[in-house]
Amino acid sequence: MTIINPATEEIIQEIGEDTEASVQEKYRKVRAGQAAWAALSVSARIDVIARFYEALDVEKDVLAATLTAETGKPLQQSYNELNGARSRIQWFLDHSARWLAEEWVTAAGATREKIVYEPLGVIANISAWNYPYLVGVNVFIPALIGGNGVLYKPSEYSTLTGLHIQRLLYRSGVPENVFQAVIGKGMAGEWLLQQPLDGYFFTGSYRTGRHIAEKVASRLVPCQLELGGKDPLYVMDDVEDVDKVAAAALEGVVYNNGQSCCAVERIYVQEGVYDAFVSSYVQQLKKMVIGDPLDPATEIGPLSRPAQLEFLLGQVEDAVGKGGKLLYGGQRIDRKGYFIAPAVVVDVHHGMKLMMDESFGPVVGIQKVKDDAEAVGLMADTEYGLTAAVYSRSFERAEQVMKQLNTGTVYWNCCDRVSAGLPWSGRKHSGLGSTLSYQGIRAFVQPKAYHIRG
Repeated sequence: MTIINPATEEIIQEIGEDTEASVQEKYRKVRAGQAAWAALSVSARIDVIARFYEALDVEKDVLAATLTAETGKPLQQSYNELNGARSRIQWFLDHSARWLAEEWVTAAGATREKIVYEPLGVIANISAWNYPYLVGVNVFIPALIGGNGVLYKPSEYSTLTGLHIQRLLYRSGVPENVFQAVIGKGMAGEWLLQQPLDGYFFTGSYRTGRHIAEKVASRLVPCQLELGGKDPLYVMDDVEDVDKVAAAALEGVVYNNGQSCCAVERIYVQEGVYDAFVSSYVQQLKKMVIGDPLDPATEIGPLSRPAQLEFLLGQVEDAVGKGGKLLYGGQRIDRKGYFIAPAVVVDVHHGMKLMMDESFGPVVGIQKVKDDAEAVGLMADTEYGLTAAVYSRSFERAEQVMKQLNTGTVYWNCCDRVSAGLPWSGRKHSGLGSTLSYQGIRAFVQPKAYHIRG
């Protein structure tokens, strides 16, 4: 398998892929080792993960450089991701013991009752390339703390980062027969799905997530899916600072080059502030620096995959062909690498792919709306249900909109953020189950009820 730098199109490294036989052997190895890991106390497992937490900081320069090289994200954003991952790990270190402790329901009397939380067993973590540390630690950290063995498949577009994760987990004290990385493209994932695992946890596209769910449904084990979105942002006419709101929306669209499941992908603006918002958005976008992700001045790097470049160009072309007005960007940048000029399209409608299909890139349509009712109808017109943002001076007014939206997360006067203490969940085509918060700890264990008499 060839690892290519998306900013230069140069080969970084060639690496061997797993075979069907090697995936089976890795499964057998982890199955054999999981029970001994589960027999350790929760505090002992937490101590191991705490050493991993420290290792991410000690080696942050190497890790950030590798992440930028294979995904193309600006170097500072790679450091930001590592810091964010450590913050989430710290949350798990601080809270896991509480949520994994046995619970006495009835502590006295003729019959005492308690709940004990036991690991699922051996689980698959099929991870994503856009935030390999952040989406990875959502799964393998609570899984390991909960006593599970993990077969971890990093995306082929973040393989070197995945191998760094494995190396540092081993160095921190996670046994090799408890955590194994499965390396390869789609077939490696298919071979992983064939193993008789006790849970399947996937981060990625709806199409692949649905395939996984259908493939493993007959096994009647947990299948958790963190999928994509077509996340809307609505600007009400009572906002106090249009420029500030436009800046926040712009960051929500282009951060990590828009390659985020919770990136802002469509914007609705009430007519009273529409012209001012669009003008401010475009002017601020024009000032952003696109270029070499290793340059500290760069704010937007290349897309991570060449196919995504063609896909986004097609979305912009479709929108313009159906009456949209391209105000800025939307073209391939003439240089080595998978670069696209971030696009802004107005005069858009929901007959356009740009407004209905997940983009996963720095392109956005901005649509004028008359009132809150029209905005709600348009925001709800999607197969996805991950996040939605509302900007307004009034929380009460914004809340009336947020209550009507069938999404796992809503934002008031912010967007494109995740908190370790809150559940991260999607509805409809955005996924099944929750990561993060106490629910993301309990996702990797199963309750056992004790009835104790005598």
